[in-house]
Amino acid sequence: MARVWKFGSDVDTDQMVPGRYAPYMRPGEDVGTAAFIEARPDFNQSAQPGDLIVAEDNFGCGSSREYAPLALKRRQVGAIIARSFARIFYRNAINLGIPIFTAPEAVDAFQEGDEVTLDLEKGEVSTSKGIVALPPLPGFAREIIDAGGIAPYVREHGKFPGEG
Repeated sequence: MARVWKFGSDVDTDQMVPGRYAPYMRPGEDVGTAAFIEARPDFNQSAQPGDLIVAEDNFGCGSSREYAPLALKRRQVGAIIARSFARIFYRNAINLGIPIFTAPEAVDAFQEGDEVTLDLEKGEVSTSKGIVALPPLPGFAREIIDAGGIAPYVREHGKFPGEG
Protein backbone atom coordinates (compact mmCIF):
# COMPACT_ATOMS: atom_id res chain seq x y z
CA MET A 1 0.00 0.00 0.00
CA ALA A 2 1.09 3.50 -0.85
CA ARG A 3 -0.05 6.76 0.63
CA VAL A 4 -1.41 9.86 -1.15
CA TRP A 5 0.24 13.21 -0.49
CA LYS A 6 -2.10 15.97 -1.64
CA PHE A 7 -0.71 19.32 -2.77
CA GLY A 8 -2.40 22.51 -3.92
CA SER A 9 -1.72 24.71 -6.95
CA ASP A 10 1.48 26.42 -7.99
CA VAL A 11 3.86 24.16 -6.07
CA ASP A 12 7.17 25.41 -7.36
CA THR A 13 10.58 23.78 -7.56
CA ASP A 14 11.85 25.98 -4.70
CA GLN A 15 9.27 24.36 -2.44
CA MET A 16 10.35 20.91 -3.63
CA VAL A 17 14.03 21.61 -2.94
CA PRO A 18 15.10 25.04 -1.69
CA GLY A 19 18.20 26.36 -3.47
CA ARG A 20 20.42 26.00 -0.43
CA TYR A 21 19.86 22.21 -0.63
CA ALA A 22 20.97 21.98 -4.27
CA PRO A 23 23.43 19.14 -4.90
CA TYR A 24 26.21 21.59 -5.77
CA MET A 25 25.64 23.36 -2.43
CA ARG A 26 25.90 20.11 -0.44
CA PRO A 27 28.27 17.77 -2.24
CA GLY A 28 27.99 14.19 -1.09
CA GLU A 29 24.45 14.56 0.26
CA ASP A 30 21.54 12.85 -1.46
CA VAL A 31 19.17 15.51 -2.79
CA GLY A 32 16.29 13.13 -1.97
CA THR A 33 16.73 13.93 1.72
CA ALA A 34 15.77 17.55 0.97
CA ALA A 35 12.45 16.84 -0.80
CA PHE A 36 9.91 19.31 0.62
CA ILE A 37 12.19 19.76 3.63
CA GLU A 38 10.68 23.17 4.46
CA ALA A 39 7.37 23.36 2.57
CA ARG A 40 6.07 19.93 3.69
CA PRO A 41 8.23 18.63 6.55
CA ASP A 42 5.70 15.81 7.06
CA PHE A 43 6.40 14.59 3.52
CA ASN A 44 10.12 14.99 4.01
CA GLN A 45 10.07 12.93 7.18
CA SER A 46 7.45 10.30 6.33
CA ALA A 47 7.07 9.71 2.57
CA GLN A 48 7.78 6.12 1.62
CA PRO A 49 8.80 4.51 -1.68
CA GLY A 50 5.76 4.12 -3.92
CA ASP A 51 3.76 6.97 -2.36
CA LEU A 52 1.80 9.17 -4.77
CA ILE A 53 1.83 12.92 -5.11
CA VAL A 54 -1.54 14.33 -6.19
CA ALA A 55 -1.72 18.04 -6.93
CA GLU A 56 -3.89 20.78 -8.32
CA ASP A 57 -2.73 23.12 -11.12
CA ASN A 58 0.75 24.10 -12.27
CA PHE A 59 2.75 21.57 -10.24
CA GLY A 60 6.49 22.11 -10.72
CA CYS A 61 6.38 25.75 -11.74
CA GLY A 62 9.30 28.06 -11.11
CA SER A 63 12.75 27.24 -12.30
CA SER A 64 13.93 24.42 -14.54
CA ARG A 65 16.01 22.84 -11.78
CA GLU A 66 16.26 19.18 -12.64
CA TYR A 67 17.23 18.37 -9.08
CA ALA A 68 13.66 19.11 -7.90
CA PRO A 69 12.14 16.11 -9.71
CA LEU A 70 15.38 14.22 -9.03
CA ALA A 71 14.70 14.60 -5.30
CA LEU A 72 11.27 13.01 -5.84
CA LYS A 73 12.81 10.18 -7.87
CA ARG A 74 15.35 9.57 -5.12
CA ARG A 75 12.44 9.41 -2.66
CA GLN A 76 11.02 6.76 -5.03
CA VAL A 77 7.69 8.50 -5.54
CA GLY A 78 5.41 6.00 -7.30
CA ALA A 79 3.77 8.62 -9.54
CA ILE A 80 2.73 12.24 -9.71
CA ILE A 81 -0.85 13.05 -10.71
CA ALA A 82 -1.99 16.63 -11.21
CA ARG A 83 -4.51 18.79 -13.04
CA SER A 84 -1.61 20.44 -14.86
CA PHE A 85 2.17 20.71 -14.76
CA ALA A 86 4.78 23.25 -15.65
CA ARG A 87 6.05 21.92 -18.99
CA ILE A 88 9.75 21.80 -18.08
CA PHE A 89 8.99 19.95 -14.84
CA TYR A 90 6.81 17.46 -16.73
CA ARG A 91 9.58 16.79 -19.24
CA ASN A 92 12.27 16.56 -16.54
CA ALA A 93 10.15 14.05 -14.62
CA ILE A 94 9.71 11.85 -17.70
CA ASN A 95 13.41 12.10 -18.51
CA LEU A 96 14.18 10.90 -14.99
CA GLY A 97 11.71 8.01 -15.31
CA ILE A 98 9.00 9.28 -12.96
CA PRO A 99 5.46 8.24 -13.95
CA ILE A 100 3.59 11.53 -14.32
CA PHE A 101 -0.05 11.97 -15.29
CA THR A 102 -2.06 15.02 -16.28
CA ALA A 103 -5.43 13.84 -15.00
CA PRO A 104 -7.76 16.66 -13.89
CA GLU A 105 -10.68 14.27 -13.33
CA ALA A 106 -8.62 11.97 -11.12
CA VAL A 107 -7.34 14.60 -8.69
CA ASP A 108 -10.69 14.94 -6.89
CA ALA A 109 -10.83 11.18 -6.29
CA PHE A 110 -7.93 11.34 -3.83
CA GLN A 111 -7.66 12.69 -0.31
CA GLU A 112 -4.55 13.35 1.75
CA GLY A 113 -3.46 10.12 3.42
CA ASP A 114 -5.55 7.74 1.28
CA GLU A 115 -4.02 4.29 1.07
CA VAL A 116 -3.80 3.25 -2.56
CA THR A 117 -2.25 0.74 -4.91
CA LEU A 118 -0.78 1.96 -8.18
CA ASP A 119 -0.84 -0.38 -11.18
CA LEU A 120 1.15 1.27 -13.96
CA GLU A 121 0.55 -1.61 -16.36
CA LYS A 122 -3.21 -1.17 -16.11
CA GLY A 123 -2.99 2.61 -15.73
CA GLU A 124 -5.06 2.72 -12.58
CA VAL A 125 -4.99 3.39 -8.88
CA SER A 126 -7.04 1.29 -6.47
CA THR A 127 -8.51 3.11 -3.49
CA SER A 128 -10.90 2.09 -0.75
CA LYS A 129 -13.59 3.89 -2.79
CA GLY A 130 -12.85 2.11 -6.07
CA ILE A 131 -10.60 2.27 -9.10
CA VAL A 132 -9.30 5.55 -10.53
CA ALA A 133 -8.29 5.31 -14.18
CA LEU A 134 -5.29 7.28 -15.34
CA PRO A 135 -4.88 8.54 -18.89
CA PRO A 136 -2.42 6.55 -20.96
CA LEU A 137 1.03 8.04 -21.22
CA PRO A 138 2.25 9.00 -24.68
CA GLY A 139 4.19 6.10 -26.21
CA PHE A 140 7.58 7.82 -26.04
CA ALA A 141 7.02 8.74 -22.39
CA ARG A 142 6.05 5.19 -21.48
CA GLU A 143 9.20 3.85 -23.17
CA ILE A 144 11.40 6.29 -21.25
CA ILE A 145 9.70 5.59 -17.92
CA ASP A 146 9.85 1.82 -18.47
CA ALA A 147 13.60 2.14 -19.11
CA GLY A 148 14.08 4.13 -15.89
CA GLY A 149 14.74 7.43 -17.60
CA ILE A 150 16.12 8.90 -20.81
CA ALA A 151 19.77 8.06 -20.07
CA PRO A 152 19.07 4.34 -19.47
CA TYR A 153 16.81 4.33 -22.54
CA VAL A 154 19.54 5.74 -24.79
CA ARG A 155 22.15 3.39 -23.30
CA GLU A 156 19.89 0.43 -24.08
CA HIS A 157 18.68 1.50 -27.54
CA GLY A 158 21.46 3.77 -28.76
CA LYS A 159 18.95 6.44 -29.77
CA PHE A 160 16.09 8.57 -28.49
CA PRO A 161 12.50 7.28 -28.71
CA GLY A 162 11.11 7.93 -32.18
CA GLU A 163 14.48 8.20 -33.89
CA GLY A 164 14.82 6.04 -37.00
